Amino acid sequence: MFATLDPTLRKIEIDDVGPVILADTVGFIRHLPHDLVAAFKATLTETREADLQLHVIDVADPRRKENIEQVQLVLEEIEANDIPQLLVYNKIDLMDEVAPRIDRDDEGKPIRVWLSAHSGEGISLLFDAVKELLAKTVFTAELAVPPALGRLRGALFELNAVDEKGYDEQGNWLVSVRMPKIEWEKLNKEFGRNLNDLVVGS
Repeated sequence: MFATLDPTLRKIEIDDVGPVILADTVGFIRHLPHDLVAAFKATLTETREADLQLHVIDVADPRRKENIEQVQLVLEEIEANDIPQLLVYNKIDLMDEVAPRIDRDDEGKPIRVWLSAHSGEGISLLFDAVKELLAKTVFTAELAVPPALGRLRGALFELNAVDEKGYDEQGNWLVSVRMPKIEWEKLNKEFGRNLNDLVVGS
């Protein structure tokens, strides 16, 4: 039934966001044999580490509502249901009078994208929606890091989040950083202080 149960990873660049890793998990299959259920769910644990889930839906499938509900149940089981999600309604080329578009919630946030991977219609809208959603999850700032926080310097390099600017007259390390907000929040907890005090520009 599968070539592999391992997710496929691809790196892409998105304007105003930077490098993004896409993890393509195995699709959902009805009546999965019992001995494959655990392996199937294990592949989806990748989603717990994601900044954004893209839930791809066959819009032409008459059982699409049931399929969506089943996916949400599995995400709850693996405790990944709190991750921000964008619904991707694919195969609009099989529907009558359905145009590519982005649906938004009351706050203007993208919640659904209608497209056709086959024809390419709406793919640019998907990138627009992903960029808009991920831009809110990225921390970008100019920092002045004092010499006493050398360990922070090492942590920033490990995250590959650094663009060095030099040093000021007080010996502070001047650096531009760009990283997922969740990683910045982790650093705040790790160092037991509000690292936003180091921000000198954004």
